[in-house]
Amino acid sequence: MEETVKKSLNFIEEIVENDLREGINDNRLQTRFPPEPNGYLHIGHAKAICMDFGIAQRYGGICNLRFDDTNPSKEDVEYVDSIQEDIKWLGFQWGNVFYASDYFPQLWDLAVQLIKDGKAYVDEQSAEEIAKQKGTPTTPGTESPYRNRPVEENLALFAKMNTGEIPEGAMVLRAKIDMASPNMHFRDPIMYRIITSHPHHRTGTQWKAYPMYDYAHGQSDYFEGVTHSICTLEFVVHRPLYDWFIDQFADSDYRPRQYEFNRLNITYTVMSKRKMLQLVQEGLVAGWDDPRMPTICGLRRRGYTPAAIRDFINRIGYTKVDGMIDVSLLEHSIREDLKPQAHRVSALFDPIKLIITNYPEGQKEYMTTDNNPDNEAAGTREMPFGREIYIERGDFMEDAPKDFYRLTPGGREVRLKSAYIIQCTGCEKDENGQVTTVYCTYDPDTKSGTEGSKRKVKSTINWLDKDGCIEAEVRLYDRLFKVEDPAAYDGDFHDLLNEDSLEVKTALVEKHLEGAKPGDHFQFLKIGYFTVDKDSQDNKLVLNRTVSLKDNWAKK
Repeated sequence: MEETVKKSLNFIEEIVENDLREGINDNRLQTRFPPEPNGYLHIGHAKAICMDFGIAQRYGGICNLRFDDTNPSKEDVEYVDSIQEDIKWLGFQWGNVFYASDYFPQLWDLAVQLIKDGKAYVDEQSAEEIAKQKGTPTTPGTESPYRNRPVEENLALFAKMNTGEIPEGAMVLRAKIDMASPNMHFRDPIMYRIITSHPHHRTGTQWKAYPMYDYAHGQSDYFEGVTHSICTLEFVVHRPLYDWFIDQFADSDYRPRQYEFNRLNITYTVMSKRKMLQLVQEGLVAGWDDPRMPTICGLRRRGYTPAAIRDFINRIGYTKVDGMIDVSLLEHSIREDLKPQAHRVSALFDPIKLIITNYPEGQKEYMTTDNNPDNEAAGTREMPFGREIYIERGDFMEDAPKDFYRLTPGGREVRLKSAYIIQCTGCEKDENGQVTTVYCTYDPDTKSGTEGSKRKVKSTINWLDKDGCIEAEVRLYDRLFKVEDPAAYDGDFHDLLNEDSLEVKTALVEKHLEGAKPGDHFQFLKIGYFTVDKDSQDNKLVLNRTVSLKDNWAKK
């Protein structure tokens, strides 16, 4: 789908264009996407991906992928692989792949230099003690009793932090900046901590002391030659510290600059990795790729396309103010993308048999129908048609009100889509009064595509020939939470879960879907858009509802 939404430059594009005009950083443009490999990417990351890769693409620069792998207790190769898969699926390609762990030796040497310069020290206090001494934004902090220990002692202790002699949590390395700074991040931030409980996914047990994000991130940008370090608004208060660390080592006019944009918040959704992990671990969803999850792999499995996600990101744009985006805008983007490409097929969720009493027994003909009326290139297919067919139970009513225009006894005519006009003559019920079979007659002169097809009727209904359909498992996914902003709720978020977020049904669908593969898209006529799930097998077709044809939640 071509992105047709045209907008003026966002504020980061304006910055980039101005920097390129002025020749800053030798007129280079280099960005990076720096995920921590501790979970699966979600749609909030997609917004950052579209910015980091998109802006480099747009202005002839380069965007590298850098894994921020500084915390081995939470990181795994599984996440590294999934992140790369998601970026490629979204339609982007990195220039190079880097890891923060690539720079562990350089970061260590820079930390040693800071200690020698009297700008860092080893602190043996507990995390709780350090937190208490930080003060508040309006009151200065209290200096650590270890703040002024001799340089040689600091160097010796720092070396021991990485030998395994010092237990996890017993010591940290802190930058010596200003315990009275109004910016809390300047109050002697932690640079290194000890982690011995988990080996690193790349370096194994080589390192015991690992750099913190605020120290490692800016230096990694500098080592790589990043010019525009783009992140979300929560890092605004970190920016002075980002610049301070770089200023301690920079030896040229080159500087990476950090810029921040608003993060993505979507209604009826949580973006917290902690809460998403809880959903997975408690079995409230069927894994990270559950189609109700806002993860990129979950959206992919649900049937969302890269083009729809990019279109959604393009529509919401980038600003300096956080806000809440209605999920209906995301749903609108996927409808717009699938409308011209998805084959439109008949599916019946509550079928009843219909017998056309005056149709010749044993006769079978084939009705030509468009695969997609909005896309002539999609072609046509042939649907078998005979004396016995199925219709949706809701398209028949025995005692119908005047404004019911579908099938009912009494002479009213209804068209079978792409076939004939029929009239109901009666029905058959079981011992419980449930209609089991509807009887009709057809007008053979009203076949679609013939002169007789021009006769007007007030309703057209879908159908399936008894020999032209197969059973399928259909998973009707809906919003996982029943309130607009579950993240704002102070209580147990379990109370907010939508108990109707998944309904599994058996439906009849056209045999046309028999060879469909996972990821194939279809529009079920009058129902919604569906995609084939990876759980499908040769003898079992499974489809996920991507989105309904209309926003039903607006009514709710």
